Amino acid sequence: MYMQILSIEAFPVRLPRDLDAARGTAGSPTPLKGSGDYRWSTAYPVIYSIHIETALVKVTLSNGMTGWGEAQAPVAPEVACTIIDRILAPMLVGQEFTTPEEMWQSMYSTMRVRGQTGGFMLDAISGVDIALWDLAGKIAGKPLCELLSKSPKARVPAYLSGVPNTDYASRYRDQGFTQCKLYYDTDWNDILHMIDQLPDWRVAVDGLWHIDPAMAPSLDDRNALWLEAPLLPEDPIAHGQLARSIRTPIALGESYRSCFELAPFFRENAMQIVQPDLGRSGITEGMRIAAISPAIVPHVSIALGPQIAAAIHFAAALENCSLCEFNPRVLEVANRFLVSPLAMDGAAYVIPQGPGLGIEMSRIAW
Repeated sequence: MYMQILSIEAFPVRLPRDLDAARGTAGSPTPLKGSGDYRWSTAYPVIYSIHIETALVKVTLSNGMTGWGEAQAPVAPEVACTIIDRILAPMLVGQEFTTPEEMWQSMYSTMRVRGQTGGFMLDAISGVDIALWDLAGKIAGKPLCELLSKSPKARVPAYLSGVPNTDYASRYRDQGFTQCKLYYDTDWNDILHMIDQLPDWRVAVDGLWHIDPAMAPSLDDRNALWLEAPLLPEDPIAHGQLARSIRTPIALGESYRSCFELAPFFRENAMQIVQPDLGRSGITEGMRIAAISPAIVPHVSIALGPQIAAAIHFAAALENCSLCEFNPRVLEVANRFLVSPLAMDGAAYVIPQGPGLGIEMSRIAW
């Protein structure tokens, strides 16, 4: 059936949050300093928003069918939305709905010769891409994971993220969690102490791009799950050297949006686990990244329903993916805007069974 893209709408989202409650979780892993909406981390040079910020995307077809997507936009979501409004929507609206892969290539080609092959441009493309895949599943009458794989998983095992302390982790032990991730702020000994306080857990550490490589071997003795984002994200050579010096797997991926950006890290054998963020890579490029990766663990940061549902379906479809990130506080906020909440079964995600992403937005979150 011939269908045209009737409209593409982008919505910047900014939701209030309790910064004290958010400490140690996605979007606020360290204390912040300064004033205004965007503030510096006290541990390393990067800014965070005092709000929950993201960008939602709605694509409508000529038959009235709609698909939802979301760009990873924790700072200034208006930027990704403007790219969609001014560049991507005019290029796609009125065109035939073909395949998400073909339309991703069209979007990527609009600005590649001008050097816009990463950053906000790819975030914007990814938001539209997720919505297009949602539509592809609805047209086929299948959950997204069944479009991506002939034999998707029945459940997606999860690890606990956004863990500020060991007491918080222990609250999820009865739910079946035995794997979690801690954020490194400024005291490495505090991280090691927390790991030692969780002897029956496998613990990953997010280095937040600022560890001293000399500290990393102490994770080997503790059978750490992985060391995530340990060094500056622009340095594949240093990551490769670190990966060869320790037994603990290196995990990277949230900062990179395409196979092209990840290529230097693959050449350096700098990571054993790749962590694409679907709000930055989209499903189309995420699948390409997965095809050349040794192991995949999707990154789920500040996100609403479309991003999280996309990560669940993506993880369910991949043979080389055994875990997906679960942040209880992020999921709780996302579920406020869904008709039917995304659910957990013990320490695993329940795969939405409706067509496409399998979610329905109950209201726009702004």
